[in-house]
Amino acid sequence: MDFTTTLLAAFLIGLTGGIHCFGMCGGIVGALTLSLPPAPSHPLRARFPYLLSYNLGRLISYGVAGMLAGGIGSWAAHGLSVRHAQLSLQILAGLFMILLGLYLAGWQQGLSRVERAGGMVWRRIEPMGRPFFPVRTSLHALGMGLVWGWLPCGLVYSVLIWAIGAGGAERGGLLLLCFGLGTLPALLAMGTAAVALTGLVRRPAVRRTAGTLVLLFGLYQIGLAAQMLLR
Repeated sequence: MDFTTTLLAAFLIGLTGGIHCFGMCGGIVGALTLSLPPAPSHPLRARFPYLLSYNLGRLISYGVAGMLAGGIGSWAAHGLSVRHAQLSLQILAGLFMILLGLYLAGWQQGLSRVERAGGMVWRRIEPMGRPFFPVRTSLHALGMGLVWGWLPCGLVYSVLIWAIGAGGAERGGLLLLCFGLGTLPALLAMGTAAVALTGLVRRPAVRRTAGTLVLLFGLYQIGLAAQMLLR
């Protein structure tokens, strides 16, 4: 898979996994939205800059995390066969995608354990966001978004493992940015039409469809990497 196709795939994973974002981040978005200054006229127009700032901060944090993952992967691969290391990580990322698909569809909850393990790190990061709350300016919203980007999330962890094998810090950062852009429609919509959309994504058929798509992508990624390893 060439890198342009990989970036497109990361975007599509973010887009499809947006259903997970509703469950994972819905409460956070609701709390942040309620904390905004009152806007009796044109509430959507008044809130949109804040929503963009939250998500800009989140995307910056994703990019930084992706650069760290890609850089670590590139450094670790120096002592190994780079090709085999990257393909092995691609298989591991595919396994995480399969777990994520099962999780999104509601068929298996194993990935929730990974998120709980990430909570130990989150407990140290979360206090950094308190000075920005309640949100009163777009800069406050940006600060909250920078912290929010480190929230424990199985979806993000799956793509971070993928980024380790991306081939360097720059590629890892781009991979996470494209993934983050894919999640953007769901998270922006959550701040503007949360009630209607929450009802939609709770439908079993919607969740199963999204989970199946992510699961199939995980299988495809594993198959592709296994084929390359056997050559």
